[in-house]
Amino acid sequence: MSFHLAELNIATLLAPLDHHDNAEFVSVLEAVNAIGEASVGFVWRLKDDGGRSASYVLAYDDPRVIVNLTVWETPESLRHFVYRSGHSAYFRRRTEWFEPSNEINMVCWWIPAGTIPTVEDAIDRLNHLRAYGSSEKGFLFTDVMDRPS
Repeated sequence: MSFHLAELNIATLLAPLDHHDNAEFVSVLEAVNAIGEASVGFVWRLKDDGGRSASYVLAYDDPRVIVNLTVWETPESLRHFVYRSGHSAYFRRRTEWFEPSNEINMVCWWIPAGTIPTVEDAIDRLNHLRAYGSSEKGFLFTDVMDRPS
C-alpha cells in the first residue's frame, strides 16, 4: 500500500480575514495556493465550498483562526513548497498577519494514498500531538515519522 503525507496547520490572524490589514495576505492566497498545486508532489488541498482557499473554512469558533489542510506525496515535496517556492516569501512575513503562538500549530500524519483527510480528524490529531507528543497519530514536520510499510 502506498502512503501520502497529510498536514494541517492553523494560525490566528491579528485581525479578521476581511480587515484591511490583511488585504495583501488575502490578495495572494490564490496565487500561493496555485504555486502549491503546481508543485511536484502536491496531491490535494482543502478548499471552501466556493473553491477558495481553506482560509475561508470556519473550523474553530474564533473566525480569526484559519486552517490549511493539504496532502503531499512526500515530506520533501511539502518542505520544498514551504521553504523554497514563492510561498516562502510570505511565510517569512507571517508575523505581519498572525498572532505569535507558543502552541504547536502544525501536525503531520501518514494516510493511505487516495484518502482525503477531514478537518475534524486533523484537528483531533493536532490536539493529540499537543497533549501527548509525537506518535503515529500525529507528528511534527521537523521530526517526520517513517512512512508505514
